[in-house]
Amino acid sequence: MAEEEKKSTGAIRMAAIDSIVADIQYKSQIIARTNKIDSGIMDSGIPAFTVGLLISLILVVVPVMVLM
Repeated sequence: MAEEEKKSTGAIRMAAIDSIVADIQYKSQIIARTNKIDSGIMDSGIPAFTVGLLISLILVVVPVMVLM
């Protein structure tokens, strides 16, 4: 009887450990994806800012020039 209790509690503990491991793997994958996105954004940050600035200037300056 004591051996059966040990086996059943071992299975419960393993299920809990498996659940925790799966949770940790999921969170680590999210962190890895976030780091990749951040790296991509930081890598293209200055060129994207420059293009955005040029587009916004064109959208502001062209209508002003047309109205003059």
